Amino acid sequence: MEKECKKLRGNEHIPLAEQMRPTSLLNFVGQKHILGPHTMLTELLQKGEVPNMILWGPPGCGKTSLANVIAHLCKSNTSHKLRYVKLSAAMAGVQEVKEVISIASNHTKYGQRTIVFMDEIHRFNKMQQDVFLPHVESGTITLIGATTENPSFSLNSALLSRCRVIVLHKLSVANLLSILKRAVISLRGVIHTLDESKSILDNISEKNTLEEDKVEKELSCNTKFIIDEPTIEWLAGTCDGDARIALGGLEMAVRCKSPNAEELLNIGPAIITLDDVKESLKKSHMLYDKKGEQHYDMISALHKSVRASDENASLYWLTRMIAGGEDPVYIARRLVRMASEDVGLADPKALGIAVHTMHGCKMIGMPECDVLLAQCTTYLARAPKSRLMEDALRAAQKVIAEHNGPQPGVPLYLRNAPTKLMKTLGKNFISHFNLLSINRIIILDYGKGYNMRHKDESGLNYLPEGLEDLDFFGDDEDAI
Repeated sequence: MEKECKKLRGNEHIPLAEQMRPTSLLNFVGQKHILGPHTMLTELLQKGEVPNMILWGPPGCGKTSLANVIAHLCKSNTSHKLRYVKLSAAMAGVQEVKEVISIASNHTKYGQRTIVFMDEIHRFNKMQQDVFLPHVESGTITLIGATTENPSFSLNSALLSRCRVIVLHKLSVANLLSILKRAVISLRGVIHTLDESKSILDNISEKNTLEEDKVEKELSCNTKFIIDEPTIEWLAGTCDGDARIALGGLEMAVRCKSPNAEELLNIGPAIITLDDVKESLKKSHMLYDKKGEQHYDMISALHKSVRASDENASLYWLTRMIAGGEDPVYIARRLVRMASEDVGLADPKALGIAVHTMHGCKMIGMPECDVLLAQCTTYLARAPKSRLMEDALRAAQKVIAEHNGPQPGVPLYLRNAPTKLMKTLGKNFISHFNLLSINRIIILDYGKGYNMRHKDESGLNYLPEGLEDLDFFGDDEDAI
């Protein structure tokens, strides 16, 4: 642990979650169903064998950490026959993948295998994923993909059939406690019960000579902070199995409260309280939950910024959503809605642009389609606005919803004979039906009196009887 402590001190600019990544299977916490003793994956990795696989699990469960273990396995391979390349679909495109594969192809001539780790592989669309297929098949590369999305839906079926899906579960509270306790020690902290923490703080502030030896012992190794066990337990239980969030919350609290060298000498270590951790968790928890509240908050902010014609705010919220890993096709679908709801007839071209943007996102995927979304968003924000269609539609829906009794029928002169028999019989079609056990015969003159002239010239009313004076648009026809 002392060695790990020194290592961390030299990497203070690196996020704690990254610093704490395990480098061997012995240090890996959790996922015993795949990495426990005598499991298939453990035995393969111990032999230096890395299969093609897709790591599927929620955020912060250890997908990237497992890849990190494999990376160190490649580095420590004495025969130097394993290479490891890390890519992220959030940053790399098809061209970068092709370059990696080209280099890997050259290394195969010298007997070296290349392990390619593609983080967030689901952000490649299924056409982009085809770039891996022939090279996985030929053995030029061994692919490890990491995804939070269901591979059955987000990955190419041909690629999926050539990879083993490894399912990782949320980390348990016990797993997170283990990770957090290691992190506290690595950050030069001490964990105590709540009463012990208060006692140490009192002894430091009062400089009680009777307890001086005890305090010095507690603060040996230059302890920077003290945190009580219930606070660590609360943090572990709050983060929903996500080690990244837990470590981020701890790191933020320590950064805010840790004393500098002079303060440490004069007043001793800081006390990290539950309130400190709660506050830091608010600041550090930047996770974008695509199914949670923030998902809807972000799209609402984007929609309202476009509606207000604020192009800068619109682009900002769009970029936040993209950076958070939102599905670009989902964003594009929302832009289609905005084009009709808020721009509408003020600029009819907007709807076509939004629809083309959605098709473009489906065709090329991320990261290339980000500029398509930015262009469409900016166009909609700058476009003139009209809610005429939205308001008219809502007015029509209200009339139908609030109508008492059965909805009025279609006037006969507007009807069309829907069957071959009715067309043959024409206006002399006789309908027999039973109404309250009384046989009724009605002659239906379908289409009689209809003409194709404009409503002002035809002499016909195209609304049902009793609703002839409805006007959903009012006098507002400026946008047409």
